[in-house]
This record gives sequence, structure tokens and C-alpha cells, in this order.
Amino acid sequence: MSTILLLLITGVGLGALYFLVASGLSLIYGLMGVLNFAHGSFLTLAGFLGWEVSRRIGDGSWPGLIAGMLVGLVVGALVAAITELVFIRRLYNRHIEQVLVTVGLGLATVALFEGIWGSDPIQIRLPEWLGQTTEVLGTHVPNDRWLLIGAAVLVLVLIVLFLQKTSYGLVIRAGVENRTMVTALGIDVRRAFTIVFAIGGAAAGLGGVLASVYFGTVSPHQGTSLLIYAFIVTVIGGLGSLSGAAIASVLVAVIQQFANYYWGIGDLAIVLALAVVVLVRPTGLMGKVKH
Repeated sequence: MSTILLLLITGVGLGALYFLVASGLSLIYGLMGVLNFAHGSFLTLAGFLGWEVSRRIGDGSWPGLIAGMLVGLVVGALVAAITELVFIRRLYNRHIEQVLVTVGLGLATVALFEGIWGSDPIQIRLPEWLGQTTEVLGTHVPNDRWLLIGAAVLVLVLIVLFLQKTSYGLVIRAGVENRTMVTALGIDVRRAFTIVFAIGGAAAGLGGVLASVYFGTVSPHQGTSLLIYAFIVTVIGGLGSLSGAAIASVLVAVIQQFANYYWGIGDLAIVLALAVVVLVRPTGLMGKVKH
């Protein structure tokens, strides 16, 4: 029983990390139809810069980690917004060019990060509490999972409030449902596009810093590997659905944890889950058919 509970809670913690990366990816595609393969670069750059700031303020301290998380948010948002303004804005409705440009950016930035920080993972120091465990019903759960879960819940709440309570949120939600209608009403959705990219980049940037907490390292390839799982989560949850991304993140991570522990086939299990969802419900768990 304790093993099952541990796998469930750690799976939710990993799912929280997947959600931070996938939430922006889902919104970006849902509103703009852009498959952003450079999304992982936002995560990696934020992770490295967050680590640089953290170790200078207080290596292994809470002030350092919190400062690193804030830097990750800001860096992710700025880089994502610049990417949309400079590269993506000229390529709307040109999907092949979008893929080529974002894949190229992703590959180029990995090479850049390797040139600056080296190709090997860098071990990081964390606050002592994060290396300890909390007992839950006889199960010792690593404390870093609670940080991940709390951060993901906070991001989810803030994005929902933004979408529900602000005028830009109204434009974004309307664009997700029917972009053609919003454009026909004479609403300039370009600024909303940039804001969506910034929101997605901020979530990914925070995810980059927290990924280093989860893995205990920061590396040039961290964003690339997490991006694969984020795409799987986005498709399973339903493109453009934030709630779908949240549900799918937890499902994918829990399946992966159990399959890895009992059979050693975690990655195969989630690929099979993806195949089942695509065959049975192509729009995803919470996705809608656009008319």
C-alpha cells in the first residue's frame, strides 16, 4: 500500500512538472495553431539563468531558489514574447515554415547552451528541506514533489483567473473557440498572441527551474526531453484545453511511474496511451472539434 501511495504522489509531482511545460504549449496551439518546437529552449535557458542567479544569491538556500524561480518566470516570458514577435508573427498560417523555424531554433539554442555551460549535466544544491521526506500514511514522500505540486496549482489558478477575469483573457478564450470569428469582429488578436506566448514561456521558465529541482541537475538537453512529454500531454488532453492539459499531465505521469516501477516500460506505456487516445478520441480528452 505504501508503495502504491508513493508512486501516486510522486506521479502527481512529475505531472505537475509536465503541466508547467504543456500548459503554454496547449494554449499557443489552441489559439494560434502554432506547434512551437522551440518551447523547450525557453525552459532550458530559464533553468540555467535561474541556477546562475540562485547560486550567487545563496547556493542551496531558499532566497536563492525563490530568486531563481522568479528569474525563470521573467526569462521564459521575455524570450517567448521575443520569439513570437521576431520569428512567428510573420509565419502565421504557414505551418511548414513554423515547424522548420522553431525546430531550427531549438537545435541552435541547444548548441549555444552547450557552448556556454558545457554538455554535461551540472549538479545543483538545494535547500535542505527539499532533500528530506514527509511521512504520509506511512509513506515517505520526497519534499520536492510538494513544491512542484504547489507551483503547478498556483500557475493553473493564475492562468484561469487571467482567462476568466481580464479582457485579454476573453479574446484568448474566444480565439481558442473560433479564431475566425474573433478576427471577423475586427479585434486585433496579435497582441493577444504575444501575451499567450509570454504566458506559456513564463510557465515553461518556472518549469525549467523546478525541473532542476526535480532532477537535481541542469543540462542543455533538459528542455528537449521534457518537450516530448509535453507534446504527448497536450495531444492526450486536447489541443487548446488547459483543463485537459492538467488532467493528462497527471494521468501520463502516474502511468509512467507505475509502468516504470513494475515493468520498466514507462515511456512505452505513455506512447501506447497516446496511440489509444488518438485512435479512440482524436480531439483528446477535453478537446473540441473546431468549426
